[in-house]
Amino acid sequence: MTRPTPPQTVLVTGFEPFGGETINPSWEAAHALDGERLGGAVFAARRLPCVVDDAGPVLIDAIEELNPALVLCLGLAGGRTDVSIERVAINIVDARIPDNAGRQPVDEPVVEGAPAAYFSTLPIKAMLRALHDDGIPASISSTAGTYVCNAVFYALSHYIATERPALRGGFIHVPWLPAMAIRHAGAPSLALDAVVEAVRVMAVTALGVERDIRVAAGTTH
Repeated sequence: MTRPTPPQTVLVTGFEPFGGETINPSWEAAHALDGERLGGAVFAARRLPCVVDDAGPVLIDAIEELNPALVLCLGLAGGRTDVSIERVAINIVDARIPDNAGRQPVDEPVVEGAPAAYFSTLPIKAMLRALHDDGIPASISSTAGTYVCNAVFYALSHYIATERPALRGGFIHVPWLPAMAIRHAGAPSLALDAVVEAVRVMAVTALGVERDIRVAAGTTH
């Protein structure tokens, strides 16, 4: 008797609220997907602390616990207009505001002595095309900032490079939810249902595309 193949795990993470907000759309989207099956995959959600020193280790612990085939880390970038697929993580923390532990590192490395930067191991251009085909506003971003989101992206990328080179993983920023944007005059937003659908589309694409496509998605500034 042939046993069924167990589903692949897609680890999707979001952050706790920070900066005076009471919700974080990255965690709301991740939490909404927790346990959902998508073809031969199942989502497992984990919430990360918005703390520079703790978020990366919590992520790595989750990877070692779950042994995922894919890692999609989500974070909030209030003011952005779309789903922003991050291209590069840099080895620096330069915090404009304190994190949730009250620490505000300035010009500190994420990992001492490690490379200056890593590129995402996700098929970012194929993911971008798939999102556009599904009618979801999205773009490629070449800066994940210098706060906790970038620190997590860099920690993930360094772990992949040094411990699990076959693992695909990366970082995606999402805008405010409409209920958050109304407190910021003129700010763009994206509905939670659209963010959740975007994660589904990106997961299916990342699991199914072996080699990324080559399309222009850069910027002039």
